[in-house]
Amino acid sequence: MPTEKIILGIDPGTTIMGYGLILINGKNMELMQMGVLHLSKLKSHELKLKKIFERVLAMVDEYKPDELVVEAPFFGKNVQSMLKLGRAQGVAMAAGLYRDVPIFEYTPKKIKKAITGNGNASKEQVAAMLTSLLSIKEIPKHLDATDGLAAAVCHHFQEDVSVKEKSYTGWKAFIKDNPDKLK
Repeated sequence: MPTEKIILGIDPGTTIMGYGLILINGKNMELMQMGVLHLSKLKSHELKLKKIFERVLAMVDEYKPDELVVEAPFFGKNVQSMLKLGRAQGVAMAAGLYRDVPIFEYTPKKIKKAITGNGNASKEQVAAMLTSLLSIKEIPKHLDATDGLAAAVCHHFQEDVSVKEKSYTGWKAFIKDNPDKLK
């Protein structure tokens, strides 16, 4: 019996945050929604983080995803940029956890490899492959949208892998499975 699942993918950013939602029905995958959240007009980093939290929470409340997937920040030379990106990722994850949605995280290389077969693929190559996989008529102006979508599709593709990483819906679930971690 086929089961339905909704996966929300997030490409965190403090200027533009990309997102994509897919519906899985048995072996079929279909695009529900994708887009971007523009944050550049907000004056402070704190306001951007608040907006990310509110938007992800609103998407969780509207679409009721079964799982939330976030692209992990990549390691760069600019420590301040990485810190801001990590905060953006954290508040997106917190919004999902606030509604008890399981969180998964993949590196950009893993996402690109899952979508195109090449971990060093360009954003354009990822977008082109997604248009083929999901019958998208037009590549969006901001490729952050397809990056968020790629995170969701990557996670779906991982479902076929026999070994799956453990995820938790919150601290209570983690502590329940790992009582020895408490001191």
